Amino acid sequence: MPCLKTLPCALTIAGSDSGGGAGIQADLKTFAALGVHGTSAITCLTAQNPKGVRGIQAGSVLIVRQQIEAVFDELPPAAVKTGMLYSARIIEVVASLLNRPKAPPLVVDPVMVATSGARLLKAGAIRSLCNSLLPLASLITPNLHEAEILAERSLKSVEDMRAAARTLHQRFGCAVLLKGGHLRGLREAADIYYDGRQELLLCAPFIRGVSTHGTGCTYSAAIAAWLARGQPLPQAVQRAKEFITGAIACANQTGRHGVLNCLWRSRLLD
Repeated sequence: MPCLKTLPCALTIAGSDSGGGAGIQADLKTFAALGVHGTSAITCLTAQNPKGVRGIQAGSVLIVRQQIEAVFDELPPAAVKTGMLYSARIIEVVASLLNRPKAPPLVVDPVMVATSGARLLKAGAIRSLCNSLLPLASLITPNLHEAEILAERSLKSVEDMRAAARTLHQRFGCAVLLKGGHLRGLREAADIYYDGRQELLLCAPFIRGVSTHGTGCTYSAAIAAWLARGQPLPQAVQRAKEFITGAIACANQTGRHGVLNCLWRSRLLD
């Protein structure tokens, strides 16, 4: 007899990374590592590796719509996350499909620019992101640069991050996880979580000499996975911080590059 185990389902709506370190590939690895069945809607094909992005080809609005509808029809997700959406038209169709009664929790990683500097969101799409998608989110997870764009201010300290998290919460009505890994002068990677009632300062030691390609995707996917498993949002964020910290600390190497280790610690499922 087969050993059948019921798994919660999560959906990632993002771009594909041919190098396997970020995007859809990172999300699905993270879902699997945390005991969640991963489904996907691919918004863009990218030609990239850990050194940079060589090309981007956006999917049609029709195929993005069909992928999301196909998942919801037969595999209704308990949580959804978005990553690279690239264009205003894709953002608008994603928002229209996720704006539904009894919608699952939505984690929006507002991907704008790759670590290598390649633009992953068209300049004209930021307005659609802010007006159509972010107000639907349960949580947004901007990094320092993305938060500066969204909050329209420079962020130079943890206090600046705290103020920006409050600004973004007030502006979009959702919880905010502002990631401070790029903040200079700190000994730890400090993130600020704020949901209008509770603020958390999440810190972990910097791990030197390890590639961090794909950490933002993996972090937000871990939050979505814990939400799909029924964790409240603050606990999902805390457990995801532990997960991404371990994935960096236990990173592996393939070829000349480090890769995050999503299978670093099975006891996280306990």
